[in-house]
Amino acid sequence: MSNPLADRIRPASLDDIAGQKHLFGEGRALRNIIESGQIPNLIFYGPSGTGKTTVARIIANATKKRLHILNGTSASLGDVKDVISEINTIAAPNGLLLYLDEIQYFNKKQQQSLLQYIENGDITLIASTTENPYFYIYSALLSRSTVFEFKSISAEDAVPGIERAFRLMGEETNEEYDIEDGLFEFIAQNCGGDMRKALNICELCVLGAPYAGENEKRRLSIEKAVEICGKTGARYDKKGEEHYDLLSAYQKSMRGSDPDAAIHYLARILEAGDLISACRRLMVCACEDVGLAYPMIIPIVKAAVDAAFQLGLPEARIPLADAVILVCNSPKSNSAYNAINTAMADVQAGKGGPIPRILQNKHFDGEDALVKGQFYLYPHDFPNHWTRQQYLPANLAGTVYYKYGENKNEQAAKDYWEKIKK
Repeated sequence: MSNPLADRIRPASLDDIAGQKHLFGEGRALRNIIESGQIPNLIFYGPSGTGKTTVARIIANATKKRLHILNGTSASLGDVKDVISEINTIAAPNGLLLYLDEIQYFNKKQQQSLLQYIENGDITLIASTTENPYFYIYSALLSRSTVFEFKSISAEDAVPGIERAFRLMGEETNEEYDIEDGLFEFIAQNCGGDMRKALNICELCVLGAPYAGENEKRRLSIEKAVEICGKTGARYDKKGEEHYDLLSAYQKSMRGSDPDAAIHYLARILEAGDLISACRRLMVCACEDVGLAYPMIIPIVKAAVDAAFQLGLPEARIPLADAVILVCNSPKSNSAYNAINTAMADVQAGKGGPIPRILQNKHFDGEDALVKGQFYLYPHDFPNHWTRQQYLPANLAGTVYYKYGENKNEQAAKDYWEKIKK
């Protein structure tokens, strides 16, 4: 019993794996591949505690291959060579299965050292990563492998594993527990989709509970679980992909005018202490997605962000909540966003062209000028403070970057300028 509960309770079959029905449900491709016994090179991509290592062990047992487990954070090129040295030896009569955890930490040379052996079938590679494999894994290795994505475990899928964990611990110590109603669900909600974390909480709940008297059951309570869990177990790695998924959900919820979802994601970001990202995305959304439909949103949100930084957490949540809900409920326009993107694309394509003479900052022409004089017309000298003249470079004359949005504010501006410019 010295090894962790998560290892003692590790599933031995695909049917016992929590969640991942999209991979191991009846008729699913990965399940069929594993049951066929003809295992290709695989890359498992997904968060920690979702069953990647467990599935690799199940595959190794099913195929009778010799299993080697290496971790990219600590393994060296020498470790890879040790694995290669067992090819076609009595130690691995049915071939080798190499499970390479956290492959994103292997450098290019380490990854390349495996290419020849996985291509000819001497080694079957199953690699796992918590980061997007298309960003972190060498392309030649990717082309010889099939990627399957593991999802975070839902609370509903975690509950049966939690029940089984308490049952196993009771059997190991030959004791019964008095388990408070709702404890399973509390742990499932607070493990952040990580089954390993859920099992660790289960084990600590038992170890942290006071021993009962003779003929009494040990009490396992939600209060004790709260002590152990501390803050929510929600995933948040500031350098990882889930960080950007959360920020994306936050911004898209504001853009989609859903205050409930936006406030939920704001709460998750602030609970992780990431005040800077919460403020930055809020300001971007005010400018990009509300924009000219309600121009005053920009100074209002800026004031809320300033207040948040002056207050600090936890009070910063209050002005940010005000601003997030205001952004959600405001009319939307991305007309300015589209205009600058189109203009930037033209500039990057070399369509800038010379600045018209009337706009230049010099007021005297050189001897080589064919037509002397700037001829700039000062708009305030004309009715309605406007007169027609060319402002764009000659090669872009007539180009339209800004298109009025279909909202009251921009349509009013459109009507005003159409009357004047006609």
